[in-house]
Amino acid sequence: MKKLVLTVAAVFAFGFANAQETKFGVKGGLNLADWSGDDADGIDSKIGFHIGGFAEIKVSDKFAVQPELLYSAQGGKADGGKVNVDYINIPVMAKFYATEQFSIEAGPQVGFLMSAKVKPDSGDDVDIKDQLKSTDFGVNVGLGYNFTENVSAGLRYNLGLSNIVDADGADVKNNVFSLSVGYKF
Repeated sequence: MKKLVLTVAAVFAFGFANAQETKFGVKGGLNLADWSGDDADGIDSKIGFHIGGFAEIKVSDKFAVQPELLYSAQGGKADGGKVNVDYINIPVMAKFYATEQFSIEAGPQVGFLMSAKVKPDSGDDVDIKDQLKSTDFGVNVGLGYNFTENVSAGLRYNLGLSNIVDADGADVKNNVFSLSVGYKF
């Protein structure tokens, strides 16, 4: 058993040591966010944004792992106002390059709640952060395209897996379509 564990560890270490290249970059773009679930009736999509950085770690010509750190403005719209919910999201994407330019990606994401406010059409903002859970879990699927060695674009969908409302029996999840552009160094 000890030899098996050491062999597996050596294979992983060798694989990452032999990674062809690692590129760091920045990305940003638009979000189309909404909430789903039994308790999300009356919430419509809201336009937001995301911005942050990433590292693309090429494991082979066809495969890369891309961890990211993103600030993401999410939430939704309802009659009478908007719900603005901001997260620090950490997706870890597995990228398969179908061609040199085109990639298919998927991976998990954890989000950390930074702020949550209801902005009524009239009146002052209402802080609702204490009514939401501090973490959010989801899974991402998407497509990417490299225009050049440095400039890329991506389309991604985040399907929320966890309930974000801090109340027994509540069912509200984040869902976000993202369109982004990125620059690799």
